Amino acid sequence: MIEIEGVSLTLQGAAILRDVSVTLPKGGLTALIGPNGAGKSSLLSLVARLQPLQAGRIAVDGLAVDRTPSRQLAKVLTIMRQDTGLASRLSVRELVGFGRFPHSRGRLTDEDRRCVAEALEQFDLTALADRDLDTLSGGQRQRAFVAMAFCQGTGYLLLDEPLNNLDMMYARQIMRHLRDAVDRLGRTVVIVLHDINHAAAYADRIVGMKDGRIVADGPPAEVLTVDRLEAMFGYQMQIHRLGGRIVVQHHD
Repeated sequence: MIEIEGVSLTLQGAAILRDVSVTLPKGGLTALIGPNGAGKSSLLSLVARLQPLQAGRIAVDGLAVDRTPSRQLAKVLTIMRQDTGLASRLSVRELVGFGRFPHSRGRLTDEDRRCVAEALEQFDLTALADRDLDTLSGGQRQRAFVAMAFCQGTGYLLLDEPLNNLDMMYARQIMRHLRDAVDRLGRTVVIVLHDINHAAAYADRIVGMKDGRIVADGPPAEVLTVDRLEAMFGYQMQIHRLGGRIVVQHHD
């Protein structure tokens, strides 16, 4: 599990996170939602130790993130940041293979190559494996970066807005692949999402944030209510149920 206790973060005099405490159990897909500036990405970066911990405690499977050696932590959790960068001369297979670096230190073994092949298949990239990244569409490249994170083989996969700039088809594909990784392979996924309906459709749990605090936490049916969404985002949305699923209408 991921244990977050009393975590606060201040950057350049601005309070980004304010005494955040939450426990994310092992297994399942947890979506972090909330308006811009709520602190979602900052919280994820603290869990992955991309940002130094200033106050509070964070542990992943009992490993304190501020004291665990990087190589050991990299075998427990993976993060895909928003700013993935683009090494355009790499093939998809080479990019995905970088996910094995914590295990092989750049010298791929047969087991590493098996993991690469599994990741390529998991995200429907096998046919594109030998294509350079700069020949792919934006959605295909994004799938390749998610596959690289998946290929690291950790129990915990942290994804910071992986659906940015994707059309509906590619966004849906990635969410379905991640859902499969949870259900079939037992991975734990924590994902920052802007589209509330993706959280409604695919998440087991939703954590809502605003102004650096957690303001909602629970299954989609408990978090995605008119009152809670209005408190979080500042305007009233309509909630519908279609085929047993929650659908949030964002606009008038």
